[in-house]
Order: sequence, then C-alpha cells, then structure tokens
Amino acid sequence: MTWCKSSYSGGNGGDCIEVALAWRKSSYSHDDGGNCIEVAPGFLPDAVPVRDSKDPDGPVLVFPAASWGSFIAAVRTGDFPVEG
Repeated sequence: MTWCKSSYSGGNGGDCIEVALAWRKSSYSHDDGGNCIEVAPGFLPDAVPVRDSKDPDGPVLVFPAASWGSFIAAVRTGDFPVEG
C-alpha cells in the first residue's frame, strides 16, 4: 500500500491528508525487472489509476473505469495483442 499526498499540498507542514492506494500488478506479469504497469482499482469510483512499476513515485495516469474495462476486454479477446 502506498500513501500519497495531494499535488495541491504544500508539503511543508502537516496541513494535508494522505490517501492509501493498494497497487497491484497483473496476474499475468512474470517480470521481476519492473517492466510492468500497476493499477489501483477501486480507489476512485469511476476511474482506474495506472503507474509504471519501475517508477513508483512517478506520474500516475487515471483512466475512466469504462475505458479501462474496454481496454482489458480487447486485450483478452486478442483485439489488442500483447507482445511478450
């Protein structure tokens, strides 16, 4: 679990709140080198945060949940093939 402060937080005092994200990798990921993405589903009601596992303190992309679901469905049906 990772604790994150708001990007609007000045960070100099304790006048902010932090939220916890439970990041996870795909069960299909067998890569120990960090060449994966991680998701934190269920954190936001209609969105899915995604980050690069090699840079856990780096930027986070947030996709609409419906779009993320469509992407995953396309990968599973082979419409969006995964190279590996």
